[in-house]
This record gives sequence, C-alpha cells and structure tokens, in this order.
Amino acid sequence: MRELASSFAAAAAAAGASSSASGANAAAALRGWWDDVNESPEWQDAAFFSLTAAYALVSAVALIQLIRIQRRVPEFGWTTQKVFHLMNFLVNGVRAVVFGFHVHVFLLPTRVYKLVLLDLPGLLFFSTYTLLVLFWAEIYHQARSLPTDKLRPAYIAVNAVVYVIQVCIWIYLGINDNSTVELVSKIFIVAVSFVALLGFSVYGGRLFFLLRRFPIESKGRQKKLYEVGTVTAICVTCFLIRCVVVALSAFDSDVSLEVLDHPILDFFYYMLAEILPSALVLFILRKLPPKRVSAQYHPIN
Repeated sequence: MRELASSFAAAAAAAGASSSASGANAAAALRGWWDDVNESPEWQDAAFFSLTAAYALVSAVALIQLIRIQRRVPEFGWTTQKVFHLMNFLVNGVRAVVFGFHVHVFLLPTRVYKLVLLDLPGLLFFSTYTLLVLFWAEIYHQARSLPTDKLRPAYIAVNAVVYVIQVCIWIYLGINDNSTVELVSKIFIVAVSFVALLGFSVYGGRLFFLLRRFPIESKGRQKKLYEVGTVTAICVTCFLIRCVVVALSAFDSDVSLEVLDHPILDFFYYMLAEILPSALVLFILRKLPPKRVSAQYHPIN
C-alpha cells in the first residue's frame, strides 16, 4: 500500500514538474515572439505608418469641418468652435508628420529633439481639449449668472505656465541630459494630463447635471445631455490613460513610449489616448452652427 502511495506521489510530482516546465517554455516562447515583433522593422513600419494614416485622416476631417463652419458663418471671426477644429487639424497633422518620419525621429542623436517632437503635440492636445472645458465653463457660469470674465484669462495663464515650464525642462535637457530631469518631465506631463482630467470632470459634470434639471420638454435638452455626457466620458478616459501609461513609463523602461522598438505599445497608446477620442469628439460635435447669431455662439475676443 505504501509503495502504491509512493508511486502516485511520484507521478503527481512528475506531472507538476512537467506542467511547470511547459508553462515556462510557453512564457519563454511568448517573450521571444514579443521581442521579435518589437525589433522587427516590418512591425515598426506597420504600426507607425498606420498611426500616420489615422492621424492624417482625423486631421483632414477637422480641416473639412473647419471649412464647412467658415462657409456657414463667414461673417464671424475666430469662434471657439473654429479654433477647436483648427487646433485639432494642427495636432493631428503634426503627429502624422512625426510618425511618418518615425525612423529619423526615434533615432535622432540629440535626445531632447526627439522629446520635443513627441511631447509638443501632446501639449497641443491638452490646449485643444481644455479649450472645450473653457467653453463649457463659460456656458455653465452664464446659466448660473456667475461672472465669466476670469475664465478666459485663467485658460491662457494655465496654458502659458505649462508651456513655459516644459520649455525650461527641454532647455535644461539640451544642456545637461540626465535621467532625473527626464523623470521630472514625465511626471510633469502626468500632472498636466491630470489637470485636464479634473477640468472635464468638474465642468463636464456640472454642465451635465445642470442640463438634467431643465424641463424634459426643453428643446434640445436630450441631445445636449448626450453630447456633454459622452464627450466628458471620452475625454476623462483618454486623459486617464495618458496619466497611467506615462506614469508607468517614467519608472519602467519596458513601457517607454520614446523608443522605436515598442511599436505595438505605441500603436495602442496613441490610438486610445488621442486618435479615437479626437475622432469620436469631432463626430459628436459635428453639427454646424446656426446661420443666425445665438447666445451660445460668439467670437473669441
């Protein structure tokens, strides 16, 4: 009986060892495949040229919409809506050019130049979508009979501070390239993204609940609820993704976004953090302004 028990125990141990070995071999094979994909020029070109095409498409859509708005209301100057579409055109256009020349960009001998080309469009993305927060804040304050005169200066001041600090970081990196300052730069981008996330959460949420208190029979109430709620959810999600991924990349080189040999990571990050949010927001806010002047459509002063 003891011999039978010993035989069963030995067989179980052998099976366990075999299973562990198989699992280790599968993990090693997967790791090897992943490394081959990351180091493959074909995969790199496929990922970055796909991003180039996607960014170019979104940029073209924003430009076409801007032209349609200008043709619809040519008598007005640069309204918030026009500036928003212009900035979307620029952000996505710059990204398309950068990723179109990805081999040259990622292999630049001076690291700070690469960081400028990769991080500057991200700052422009921040400015573009915080402009939407500004627009919602103005609507909310007007609806609540609150002063709006400090909102626009606050938007300009926040963006000015962000760009000044980032330029100072780039200048310092150009003089003294070290890992500590690069870590500070990434943490700063996380903080900037969190500010945008907070802005959408606060003013998107406030405007949404303000619209919910309107009478059900109010004209356009349901559509505006859908627009504000959906755009808020999209923008909060995309800036949250940016916060998490950039924070991880600051402390783990395997999650770095500034290298050529992470094509799959870069593809999904930029697709989820910028391309899809931009495309969805442009689609949701595709309605042209009315030909007549309305209280909610006014030029930027």
